Amino acid sequence: MNQTLNESNFTLYAAKHYDNVHLDTSEFYEDLKRFSYLKRLFNMYEKKEILKENLIINHIIILYNVFGQEATEMLFLRLKGQEELLKTFLLYLNRMPSRIETIRFKSYNEDIKRIEAVWEILNEL
Repeated sequence: MNQTLNESNFTLYAAKHYDNVHLDTSEFYEDLKRFSYLKRLFNMYEKKEILKENLIINHIIILYNVFGQEATEMLFLRLKGQEELLKTFLLYLNRMPSRIETIRFKSYNEDIKRIEAVWEILNEL
């Protein structure tokens, strides 16, 4: 049964795709908080032009480690409105799919622009 991801079933969807050998409930909720941390870091860049690229990369990598490829849909749902910044990081990490589809958001990769200033910073790492 394919489950369509939306805000009302986000936690259930996340639990279904959570892959942590220790499977501790508190660790699961700590990992879910990473979506909020990313939102804050993205907001900091958008409002103050402060980019903490290493911290952002670390959070994204951990999310992929524990949620697998489903992290992509989860990221696009939780970071709604910040798709360009998200795409830039996912491209850098080779995680950007050709098509993104959530209940609220359907797009092809080429429909979302990458942020060139951030891309340049990432390519200097």
